Amino acid sequence: MKGALLVNLGSPNSTSVKDVKNYLDEFLMDKRVIDTPYLIRAFVVKGIILNTRPKKSAEAYKKIWWPEGSPLIVLSERLHKKVQKNSTIPVELAMRYGNPSIKSGIEKLAAKGVTEIFLIPLYPQFAMATTETITVLASKIVEKDFPSIKITDVPAFYNEPDYIEVLSNSIQQHLELIKPDHLLFSYHGVPERHIKKSDITKSHCKIDGSCCNTPSPAHEFCYRHQCYQTTKNVAEKLNLKEGSYSTSFQSRLGRDPWLQPYTDQTIDDFAKNGIKNLAVVTPAFVSDCLETLEEIGMEAKHSFEENGGENFSTIPCLNDNEEWANTLCNWINNWAK
Repeated sequence: MKGALLVNLGSPNSTSVKDVKNYLDEFLMDKRVIDTPYLIRAFVVKGIILNTRPKKSAEAYKKIWWPEGSPLIVLSERLHKKVQKNSTIPVELAMRYGNPSIKSGIEKLAAKGVTEIFLIPLYPQFAMATTETITVLASKIVEKDFPSIKITDVPAFYNEPDYIEVLSNSIQQHLELIKPDHLLFSYHGVPERHIKKSDITKSHCKIDGSCCNTPSPAHEFCYRHQCYQTTKNVAEKLNLKEGSYSTSFQSRLGRDPWLQPYTDQTIDDFAKNGIKNLAVVTPAFVSDCLETLEEIGMEAKHSFEENGGENFSTIPCLNDNEEWANTLCNWINNWAK
């Protein structure tokens, strides 16, 4: 019997400092998130970050928390229900960090007699710290506790025509209302070394102005290429004029070089250079979360206005959009045939 497992990032159980600390511990101690040797990672995370960041992060979560709970969890649950409604096979929801866990999702499917799982990381672009960490953990859990279950992974879908169609339609609906001077595609940032580590050719990725535009097998696992390609595909679909849109990367951590241009600096520069009406879309996420609601929707908005901007709009993620739910359901049903 076949089943599907949707997996998103995850969230603290509550906005308490204790729960946020537990969540950050699990998240940042993942060697595919902070990819340093264990002892260094433990020193940085447990010795420094977890003694300073949880309180600040808890305050940030409080700003965006809903009465029903974490927006990311609530929106993922709504999406799950819509997908399951029209799916021909059982579908469960899990989070890479926090609850419900990937193991619990697999257990629920196994209890229904599922022996083959369609694993869908809810990330359009591949990255070590997103897609890869989900597929690796799911494989380890199955190998250890469910050896009779087979897993089929969904590859990054940044270039899938039906995904681009859904994303473009969602963006267009908001652009018609907002009519911005400029549209910024802001993707979650990753360290530059992650890009080079994921290069299966070990030579193609230079992180310069040309490698992402030069065809290569490396692009199958290149987050930077896939982000720029997502922007390009949507821009073509919406007939956006050259110069009316751009791409940037947010949420850097530490002093190592991360993908650039940085979103915060880009937004401030737009305001200082006379852009009065700015819209930001965040296509690295399919569900609104702390990074989209607080970092972009609040912090970036405030900074834009402080630097002379007037109208700052955030375009929601796909969330539980009906067209998006139907697309996921179609992928699942086609696989299950």
